[in-house]
This record gives sequence, structure tokens and C-alpha cells, in this order.
Amino acid sequence: MYVKRNMGLIPIILGTWKNLVFFVLWTSLVFFLYNYLNWTFISLAFEPLSVIGIAVSFYLGFKNSQSYDRFWEARKIWGAIVNYSRTWTSEVLANVAGSREDQKVLIYRHLAWINVLRIQLRLPNTFSMKPNRSLKRSIEAYEEKKTLEDILELFVSGDESESLESRKNIATHLLKNQGLHLDALRDKGAITEFDKLRFFHILEEMFNQQGACERIKNTPFPRQYSFFGTVFAWIFVLLLPFGLLNAFSDEVMVLSGSARVWMEFAAVCLSVLVSWIFITIDKVGSNSEDPFEGRFTDVPMTAICRTIEIDLKDMLDEESLPEKIAPKKNILY
Repeated sequence: MYVKRNMGLIPIILGTWKNLVFFVLWTSLVFFLYNYLNWTFISLAFEPLSVIGIAVSFYLGFKNSQSYDRFWEARKIWGAIVNYSRTWTSEVLANVAGSREDQKVLIYRHLAWINVLRIQLRLPNTFSMKPNRSLKRSIEAYEEKKTLEDILELFVSGDESESLESRKNIATHLLKNQGLHLDALRDKGAITEFDKLRFFHILEEMFNQQGACERIKNTPFPRQYSFFGTVFAWIFVLLLPFGLLNAFSDEVMVLSGSARVWMEFAAVCLSVLVSWIFITIDKVGSNSEDPFEGRFTDVPMTAICRTIEIDLKDMLDEESLPEKIAPKKNILY
């Protein structure tokens, strides 16, 4: 997640430089054909083009609103995971009598669950949007490096880790193991039946949050909105230079020399600016569609997992706590 209040010039250029180059070349070609080769037949009336622009604006506004809703829902889900993690640990420390080892196993297995869930959510889908190469290189340092096996080795026993590695959905089986562990604790009298019910209510909420994450992850943004929003935006920006020809023709024709060059330059710049704005609006919406892909605009699950880990280990009174993850180059991963 990009955390700086104002986005720097470099991320903007890396994300849009190809479009800017194309707009400059396309607009320059249209104005050259009209002003220097006298292809006056290519000009379009600006009025119908403005109607198209208004329609595209409404469509892109709806697309961006719905895309942001997906991102914000994902962030609220992980906020709930933070709260339930603290609740789980508090219940374990307060109600699991006897062995300190049982308390640690339950809490560490929960840490395994949040981190495994994070990695599973960042696995690419067939419909995942791929960033361009320039932007990809700029965020490689922040990408997920740990595997599911690495996470399991950190937080669960060797036997449990080996039994989970072949599972299709490891996060689900970690929660299942929590339930089996609670059954064993009740059987030996470490918790009461009422305590078990309280624990299982929290486990139910964890399953709910995991399912909500998987719903967003596995359900693409409706293609009819995503695809046609992009198509309509490109139709508008490709037609835009033709609509601006008449708007500047009178001023250009009466000028000569450097004044005419500057007027033509201003017309090209205006067309490029408007085109860039529309396509960037479309890109913003597209980047918010899938909030778990690990891009620099997505939910910072690694930082959230580290925050949970610090809190839970501190509640366990452990002395060696991990460092909080800080943004690097304004990116919180």
C-alpha cells in the first residue's frame, strides 16, 4: 500500500509512460494531417464528443466506486482479523489452565494461520492483472519471499508441518487443528465445555473472515464493467484529437512562425492531458479490483500480520519481539 500523501513523479511515470508516449504520437499525427496536409475531412464536431466524454465519465466513476468498495472491504476484513487475533490470545491465556506449552501452541498456530492465509491470497489467479515491467521492477524488493513451508516451520511443530504441506487449503486445516486441540484440552480437563464453546465461536469468525477474503480473491470484478470501461475510455481518447481540431483551427490558421508552433503545441498538450486523465482514472479503478495481489496499491497484509505477531508474542510475555514493518520508499507491503 502506497502510504505517502502525495504520490511521487516516479510511480506515476512508471505506471503511465507508455500511454503518454502513445498520446503524444497519436495527437501529433492527427494535428499534422489536419494543419499541414489539409486533411480537413478528419475533423469532428466537439459537441457529440463531449457527450461521449460525459457518458464515459459516469461509467468510469461507477467502476472506480465499486473497485474501491472491494479494496475497502478487504481492509475491513483484515482489521477484523486483527481484533479476533487479540481476542483469541486473551481467551487462551485466561481459560487454558495448566500447561504453558498448550497456550503457546494455540497462539503460534494462529500466527501460522494468518501468515499462511496471507500467502495463499497472494497466489496469482488466471485473471490477475499483471503490472508493466517498469513498475514490476520497482516493487520486486517488497514481494512475498517466504513460502508456505517456511511459515509452517516457524510457527508449528515438525510433525504438524509435514502433515499440512500436502493439503490444498492449509489455512483451513490450521483452523481445523485448533478445534481438534480444543477437544483434547476439554477431554483432559484443561478447559470446560463452556470455554470450548467460546473458543469455537472465535474459530467460526476466523472461518468467516477467511471465507470473505477467498470470496474477493476468487471472484473477479465483473468483466462487463471492467472491460467495457477500458474500451469506452480508449474510444473517447482516440477520438478526442479529432474533436479538438476545429476548436483550435481558427487560432492556428491566423498565426505564423513561432506563435503558430506554440499554439499547435498547446493544442497537442491539452489533448494529451485530457487523454491521460481519462486513462489514468480507468487504471486506478483496475488496480483496486483485486486487493490481494501484492501490488503497491493493495492491502498491506505483511505489515498487518507482523503487527498481530508483535501483539500476540507480547501478550505471551516473550522478550524477543520482531520489529514492526516500516514503509520502504513509501510502500507498506
